[in-house]
Amino acid sequence: MKRIGILCAGDAELAPYLTKTEKQPIAEAAMLKFYRGRIKGKEIIAVSSGVCKVNAAIAAQLLIDRFHADCIINSGTAGGMSKTVRIFDTIIARRTVYHDVARDILTDFHPYLPSVFFPSSPQLLDAAERCRPQVKTPLLFGTIVTGETFVTKETQRDRINAKFEPLAVDMESAAVAHVCYVNQIPFLAVRTITDTPEFSGLAHFEQNCKTAAEIAAAVVSELIGWI
Repeated sequence: MKRIGILCAGDAELAPYLTKTEKQPIAEAAMLKFYRGRIKGKEIIAVSSGVCKVNAAIAAQLLIDRFHADCIINSGTAGGMSKTVRIFDTIIARRTVYHDVARDILTDFHPYLPSVFFPSSPQLLDAAERCRPQVKTPLLFGTIVTGETFVTKETQRDRINAKFEPLAVDMESAAVAHVCYVNQIPFLAVRTITDTPEFSGLAHFEQNCKTAAEIAAAVVSELIGWI
C-alpha cells in the first residue's frame, strides 16, 4: 500500500495530519479540500469530510476514484458505548455496522452482505496489533456502530448495545467501510473516545475532542509504519 487515504469527519480531527502535509490542498472537489503528505515513508491523502454518513461516503469515493487510495483509514473521535471503555481509549474497529439501518437492507439487497457487519482489513488490523507496543494509549479491538445521531440517551444506548455489543459509536465509520467494501479497498477505523456512558453529552465531546483527535492521529501514524 503506497498511497493511504486518511478520512476525518471534522476539522479538529484532520488538524493533527496537517502538520505532515503540504500547506495548500492539492485539489478541491465536492466542496472538500484534499491534502497530500507523507507519514513513515508512505504518501497520504487527507481530507475532512464533514459529519454524517453521506458526507463521509462522498469523501471516501473521491479518495478512491480521484486519488487512487490503496486503502482508507477513518481517523478521529467516538463516543464510548461499553461501560469498560474510558475517555481517551482508542478503538480499533474489527468490524463496523449501521445501528439505524434495517437488518435486511444490505443483506437482501445490494451489496448482499453475508451479515450486517462490514469487516475491517486483516492487513490493517495486523498492523494495528503490531504497533500496539509503540503507542502510549490503550488500544481496544471490537465493534464500532454508526448512525445519524449523537447518542446520549440511556434507552437508545441500551437498545444499540443489546443488538451489537459495540465498544464505540460514531456517525461515519460504517459509511466509509461500506464504500470501501463495494470498491474492494482495505478499510480500518481508528477512533479515540471523547465521552462515555458515565461522562455523556456534547460538553464532554467538545472538551475532549482536540486531545482525542491527536491521540487517534498518533496511533494511525504509528500504524502506517507497519503496513
